Amino acid sequence: MIYCKKPNPQKYKTLNPNFWSIYFLPPRPHFTQPSSSPSSPLFGKVEVEATMSKNPKVFFDILIGKNKAGRVVMELFADAVPKTAENFRALCTGEKGIGQLGKPLHFKGSGFHRIIPDFMCQGGDFTRGNGTGGESIYGSKFADENFSLKHTGPGILSMANSGPNTNGSQFFICTSKTQWLDGKHVVFGKVVDGYSVVQEMEKVGSQNGRTSEPVVIDDCGEVNN
Repeated sequence: MIYCKKPNPQKYKTLNPNFWSIYFLPPRPHFTQPSSSPSSPLFGKVEVEATMSKNPKVFFDILIGKNKAGRVVMELFADAVPKTAENFRALCTGEKGIGQLGKPLHFKGSGFHRIIPDFMCQGGDFTRGNGTGGESIYGSKFADENFSLKHTGPGILSMANSGPNTNGSQFFICTSKTQWLDGKHVVFGKVVDGYSVVQEMEKVGSQNGRTSEPVVIDDCGEVNN
């Protein structure tokens, strides 16, 4: 489950009986969005500090409706959470083939089923597409690797789950500082280029998570460092 604060609790319920609960927490502080350009002095300062690492990088080419929104490039923190990072990397390349559920272990063609502005964009359910499915490269679920990395700001990549040790393929991209998720969700990467595309994705989201237009991963893969 993902824990979030909503301004009017009477308006928000679980999205469906099988979906994860939404809890109401104290208001979070205002947080400045980073620039989409790595050369900007703001870029990365609300995220994990950039390092000269050999961590893998992956990309999503995003469609919003029928329009190509652009490319999002993400660094995966294999130095801190190697198993979680490898799961995401392989799901970007599709190199593992067909999973136990009979679907390709691949993000390509899957959508972001839940986008809440000033909170996060959630995707990765390539088996059902509604937030109740997904599968990891290790089987259905795998354990929380560690919680050493924190939800420090926009652009952070973290694993969605339905409780402890239930990681699959679903993930979310933070669009705000979400420190109340620390210790509950495994952070495994960050956006390093194309954050403006994530901001465009936010624009079609809503406070109940439903999108006004489909947001789809049109293509994805690994970036050659």
